[in-house]
Amino acid sequence: MQKIYLVLTHTGTLLSNLIKLYTKNDYSHVSIAFDEDLDEMYSFGRLFTYNAFIGGLVREYLYKGTFKRFKKTTTSIYSIDVSDIQYDEIKKVVLKMYERRRNYKFNFWGVFFVMFNKKIKRKNALYCAEFVKYALASGNVNVKNLPEIIKPEDFKQLKDARLIYKGLLKEYKNRIRAIEAPAEISTQIESIIRTKAAV
Repeated sequence: MQKIYLVLTHTGTLLSNLIKLYTKNDYSHVSIAFDEDLDEMYSFGRLFTYNAFIGGLVREYLYKGTFKRFKKTTTSIYSIDVSDIQYDEIKKVVLKMYERRRNYKFNFWGVFFVMFNKKIKRKNALYCAEFVKYALASGNVNVKNLPEIIKPEDFKQLKDARLIYKGLLKEYKNRIRAIEAPAEISTQIESIIRTKAAV
């Protein structure tokens, strides 16, 4: 058994705020990751940190590029249990697309027409939610309950999606380190907190 991670984010940029305005949702972007640390994370987004209007298939990082620039990015991160075969197939499809990333473009028209509940298909062009849905479907993950005109927030509806973190994206790895800390360190921290509370 393996886990796939879905990372819903809102950076607070002008474009993301416009998307949030017409979707009425908390999040305007979604990425797919293949490890808990989010070191292998992919989506369709901006190719250049300071230019929102040139987009495509990108590998994303917590502490580089767009997420480094926008330090107040909020997130909800979900894990999905998949079989080894499903995991391998999804990853194979994503990596193959990434190798050919110059052939893909960001589907700006698709994002724009979501607000009119219209689906716009363009050859080799996707926006983030279309990409994640396609990647999951390629590994036979059941996405039948997801709408045809997909938005980042819709991935919360996935039957097996489990929320593992909600908060600032930049603090996510602190959560992991806290979980992995040895028991004696956790005990020391609790002792310090109790001491300060007593004072």
